[in-house]
Amino acid sequence: MKKYPIYSVENFSCNDIHREFYVNTFKEHLKSHSFVEEPHRHDSHLMVFFTDGSGMHEVDFDRFEIKKGSLFVLQPGQMHHWSLSEDIEGFVIIFSQELYNLYFGQKNINDYNFYHSIHNRPEILFEQEEMPKILPYFKLLTEENKQQSNFQLDKMLNLLDCIHIEIARKYEETYSHKTHSYNVKISVFEKLLEQHFKKEKSPSFYAEKLNITLKHLNRICNEILQKTATEVIMDRVILEIKRMLTDKQLAVNEVASAIGYDDYSYFSRVFKKQTGISPTAFRELKKLKKIQTI
Repeated sequence: MKKYPIYSVENFSCNDIHREFYVNTFKEHLKSHSFVEEPHRHDSHLMVFFTDGSGMHEVDFDRFEIKKGSLFVLQPGQMHHWSLSEDIEGFVIIFSQELYNLYFGQKNINDYNFYHSIHNRPEILFEQEEMPKILPYFKLLTEENKQQSNFQLDKMLNLLDCIHIEIARKYEETYSHKTHSYNVKISVFEKLLEQHFKKEKSPSFYAEKLNITLKHLNRICNEILQKTATEVIMDRVILEIKRMLTDKQLAVNEVASAIGYDDYSYFSRVFKKQTGISPTAFRELKKLKKIQTI
């Protein structure tokens, strides 16, 4: 059975000097990397800015309409694919977190509000009048990428950071609640969740690990994510189940076991309650959806 791939920056970059940093226009990107024809993930950060055209972008099973000015920021591990119009235009940036953090030292990429949580909306729409704030940086990046000049990587990383700053400002305007100080606790909560969600699905377990009461954990989740702690945990569980079902590597009962459910019937009921469809039906539905991907 087919397993959906996880791509590194090196799969796209032909530059031996900057193997952890890939920049291209969208048209050229599609010409050079037509080998990717199905849903997939990246082990690095991905940024896509659409300047023309239309389509549909699916990120971790949530669908977004692509418009002029749509900017998507994906974190490592998120599964995505899309269908695109013929006149699509834009830019693609793929880079490793390690490269960014090493270069900027004390500043960490996760300091930016839109990287705080995997539950953050991956799309930000820049209106026509806002395009001049961010579009020039993408153009300068692609131009600099073609040069063989001194301090090339320095300039490219600083241009990338200018883009991050513009996104952060726009994100704060659009989703002001995301900048709350509770983000620190949410970040730690999600790191714990990544480590334990297959075995531990009780919110009390995570509250204890965070040295806070369950009531306070729910307050934090409601303030930042508008969800209870239980809903955050279940969202992560269901996302992983969907990913595993889409990968088609395991039988459905094996997926149940891998995610921590020994009782297959209970696993199936939980999934159907959350999604409205059985695990088997979900897998069959995904087989029918063939969408062009990078």
